[in-house]
Amino acid sequence: MKTIIYAHRGASKLAPENTMPAFQLAYEQNADGIETDIQLTKDHIPVLIHDENVRRTTNGTGFVQDYTFKELQKLDAGSWFSEYYVNTRIISLEDFLCWSKDKKLLLNLELKTNIIAYRNIEKLVYKLLKKYNKLHQTVISSFNPNSIKRMHQIDPNVTTALLTSQRITDLFTYTQKLGATGLHIKYRLLNRAFIDHAASNDLYLACYTINRPARMLRCYKLGIRAIFTDLPHIAIETRELFEQDILE
Repeated sequence: MKTIIYAHRGASKLAPENTMPAFQLAYEQNADGIETDIQLTKDHIPVLIHDENVRRTTNGTGFVQDYTFKELQKLDAGSWFSEYYVNTRIISLEDFLCWSKDKKLLLNLELKTNIIAYRNIEKLVYKLLKKYNKLHQTVISSFNPNSIKRMHQIDPNVTTALLTSQRITDLFTYTQKLGATGLHIKYRLLNRAFIDHAASNDLYLACYTINRPARMLRCYKLGIRAIFTDLPHIAIETRELFEQDILE
């Protein structure tokens, strides 16, 4: 099985992260899937932005949770990246799901609940995925184990993954007990022993954030389920070269 390539926040090295231009570019580059981040607005609308605060990626200040969705849409989420993207907007999860409705893209939705534990975010996201018939194409991931547990309680059939950047004692057993399907790990944790331990606990492995071709190639050789990259076109080219070498 070939390693899945998720465009991390869209094609985020080439367009402003978590915006429609970045998602559209990733789609045009033939990424297998798109990874994006979900925060919750003051009026309980799931929106796509990585940080809890809008300062880094918009011309505004303050926390996402203190804005209504209508207020957020007045912010410029593109000019920080380049003048070409002036007036690019923050979009809602529903906007994104509507855009992807007829596409075969896989989705990875990261619930950003490790700093702010947004009330009912899991239920709100699940409801939208069900509305747009995207549950079978989607992985729900989070650094917050409680989000993984809650999503598993809502629907045990949803694919979920615990995100981690650290080697935690009994990580595999702990992840399994949460009801998670997989582990999404930082590249430095990746080795054959880690892969074997995951497999013995019936957990799939994915790696973030892989932008160097040599690291992409290693992931392909090790046969992990998926990688997350800011450069999906490079990842695809590298995977094609890897597959050609195998055939030859």
